Formats: sequence, structure tokens, C-alpha cells
Amino acid sequence: MNRRSFLNTMMSGAAALGTGALARPAIGWAQTPAGRSPTKLAAASRTIEVNGRAARVFGLLQPDGTHGLTLDADALFDVELTNEIGQPTLIHWHGLTPPWEADGVPDNPLPLLKPATSHRYTFPVGDGGTHWMHAHTLQEQNLLAAPLIVRRAADRARDEQEVVILLHDFSFTPVEELLARLQQGQGHDAGKKSGDMAGMPMMNHAGMGHGDMGKMSMGAMPGMQMAGMDLNDIDYDAYLANERTLDDPEIVRVEKGGRVRLRIINGATATGFTIDTGALKGTLLAVDGQDVEPIVGSTFPVSMGQRLDISLALPTGEGAYPVLALREGAAERTGVILATSGSTIKRVAKAGDVAGPIVGADLEQRLRAQHPLEAKPADRRFTLTLTGQMQGYAWAIDGGDALRARRRQRIEITMRNASMMSHPMHLHGHHFQVTAINGAKLAGAVRDTVLVPPGASMTIVFDANNPGTWPLHCHHLYHMATGMMAYVTYEDLG
Repeated sequence: MNRRSFLNTMMSGAAALGTGALARPAIGWAQTPAGRSPTKLAAASRTIEVNGRAARVFGLLQPDGTHGLTLDADALFDVELTNEIGQPTLIHWHGLTPPWEADGVPDNPLPLLKPATSHRYTFPVGDGGTHWMHAHTLQEQNLLAAPLIVRRAADRARDEQEVVILLHDFSFTPVEELLARLQQGQGHDAGKKSGDMAGMPMMNHAGMGHGDMGKMSMGAMPGMQMAGMDLNDIDYDAYLANERTLDDPEIVRVEKGGRVRLRIINGATATGFTIDTGALKGTLLAVDGQDVEPIVGSTFPVSMGQRLDISLALPTGEGAYPVLALREGAAERTGVILATSGSTIKRVAKAGDVAGPIVGADLEQRLRAQHPLEAKPADRRFTLTLTGQMQGYAWAIDGGDALRARRRQRIEITMRNASMMSHPMHLHGHHFQVTAINGAKLAGAVRDTVLVPPGASMTIVFDANNPGTWPLHCHHLYHMATGMMAYVTYEDLG
């Protein structure tokens, strides 16, 4: 599949029907055990309440109504996905490393799943971690996403309560209209029903037109990351934690003096957050499902597609403890409340007194993998430039067409951001290690999604151990849909 075919599928919106590549011979598929019953999972339509209004959304539900999946590490991923939403769809298992045919990107190589049909996926789950699953189409904006938690034996043995928090940004405006408004230059107000900004010039936070970005050199950019970057290009109607706002937040009952492991997933399509654990000190234990050397703090940034595992120790007395997600560069926030059975729960406003922090590379520079990749030289090195601007709303990866790999090679990719927006870059089918930030080498985190701020560069390495044609893309849905997508292609595929 090429980039143009993918963009045609994305741009056709929620009703897209893949008519491209046919299924290719399976590579590395696990054999379905005779007589085994798969876990049933349905892409379904449902109604939730947002801001006091009924909202028709999608979801990924088991027959008993459970949203998402919890699986055991090193077991078999054996899931039958049924399409009940009345339009073609396909689901990507974000964080897992399945065979290429099971990855869930339309026409790469399998077509979209037609309405009222099913497909059975069978492959090794792999190691544990906090992951998620979502449509790789514009349907993701309409909440076609859910947690995918893989638990190790050590997770099950710990005397620790697990709390999964899936974050979303939500608009009552249809997703195709959101994208059209962005392309028409309406920008920040694209996600709201009223207050249209048509005819107003799009400016960044320094007051410079986004079209001026192309006139700047990379060397001029690093000092502008705070003042010149554009933080958000859509203002949404609501920001959700487990599909609820702070007007009616989820109350999670916890034990006095107990321990809680937060599994936080940023499933938002266009919003970065900072997790604020408030009065509780948190210990960051993993990013993107991969263990890191512990970092203690109360604020932890998380960009689109990324996940955080944070451990909390609760006080021995009664109490209520908000865990908030602060919208980047804005006052809006969402979250859940951890509360003991006898505590008094106070209302938490949906907007704070100050804007949420900018999500940058500060935490990334501190992260160190507990299980780093083997140290060895790269067999192939690539440099990519991330480009784009708000004017015309076109985004791209220059140099992406050259990405090639062969089995057992060590691949190094440096991504340089020449645009005024951050880009959370996600590689399918592999886990990579961050080995340099702005040219400074480090033994950073192992993960699958890394944020590249404006003017910055990130170098990642991974081992080519999963043949296929694997997307490398920005996890900002609208950047991906308008061009910020490349593929790592194995030359010895098949």
C-alpha cells in the first residue's frame, strides 16, 4: 500500500470502504487452536451523555458490555471482531506487535471490515503493558477506541488496585466537518458548534502567521518552541476521562492506605495532556507499556497515542483525590476521582485557574529504559523532516519514501520537526528506543510513540524483526489524515 491509497481511505471519512490491496499470504500467523472459542468483540454504536446532551458514539464492547480487553501476557490473542456500526471499519491493536496482516490499517494489507461481518485475529499477545485499540480511520474521533490491557504474572500478584483511564477529546460536530473547517482555515474553533472563526487569520501564539514557518531555518527554531508553537488546532466541546466530564466524573472507590496503579491512555485525537496527581506523589513506572527507571513527581505529560503507568500510595485516612488531565496550553481539564468509602467528594471544575503545561521533551530526556535494546551499530540510518502548516492544513514526512529494512537489521531514524506543531510519532509493529534528543545521545525509553516538539529532533532505533509494510505516522488524527504518514517497508517481505 502506498501513502496516496491510505490518504484516500482516510479522507473518505467514517463511511470509507477499502477496495485496495487483497490479503497477502500470512507471515508468522499463529494457528487457531481447534475447538477454541475466541473472545468476542464488537465495534458497536451506543449513546453516552456529554455536557447534558445525548451523544451517539462508537465503542468496542464484549458481549457483557465490557469496554475493551484485558488479556494475559504471553498468551494467545484470539479475538473475533464483529462490525455492528453499519459502515466499514477496522481496528488497530496499538502497542501490540502482531503479524502485519493483523495490524488493522485499512488496505495494509487487509481491506476494511464490511458491516455485519466478522474477522478472527489469532497471534501471540507478547509481553504485558498498557495498550489500547482504535480505528485507523476518522471514526477514531467518534470514540471508536478502547483500552487493551495485557497483564503479566507480576501484575496479578501485586497487592495493588488497577485504575484504567482513557482520555478523549469530543465534539458534537461531525468529524468530516471538523477536518473541512481545518482545511478551510477555521482552525481553533473547528470543534465547536458556535462562534465560527471563518475569515479570521490563523495566527500562532507569537502572533506570526503559520505560513511564515517555511521561511525559517531549523537553527532559528529551538528558541521559539514556547512562544511560536501552535498548541491546539481544535477547541472541543468536551474533554473526557472514561467518557465522562468533570461535571459527572467517574468516582473510583479505593482503600485507605492502599496502592493504586494508574494505567493512563491518551486516546485523544488532537489534544496533549499533563496528568496531575494533585496531593498524591506518583511514581512513573512505564511508558507505552514498557518499564522505565522510576520517576517520582505529581505532573506527567502524555501526548496522543502515548500511555503512562503511575503508582500511587494512598494516605491511611479518609480522602478524595482527583487525578486530572490538564489540556495543553488551555484551562480545560478532565479526570477521575479516587475516593475512600467514607470521604466527602467536592466538585472539581472543568476549567482550572491556569493553562495546562506545554507538552514537550522534558520528561523524555529523563526517561531511561529498564530493559534497553542491545547496544549495536545501526545497519541503516534515515533522516526525516516533519513539515506542514496551518495555512492550507497540509502535513507531510519528507524522506519517508526511502524507509527500507531487511530482517535482523538495526534501523535508526532521526525525525526533525520543521513545523510549528508538535507531532507524536507512532511506529507500528515494533518497539523502538529513543537514543538521542536534539543530537544529544541517551539511553532513553523503549516505546512505540514519541513526541517531536517544534524545532526538535528525536532519534530512535529498532530491530527489524517483524516483516511487513509498517506505518510511521503522526498520532494527531488530522495531521495523519492530511499527509503525515510514511511506511517502513521490508525488502525481504514474503
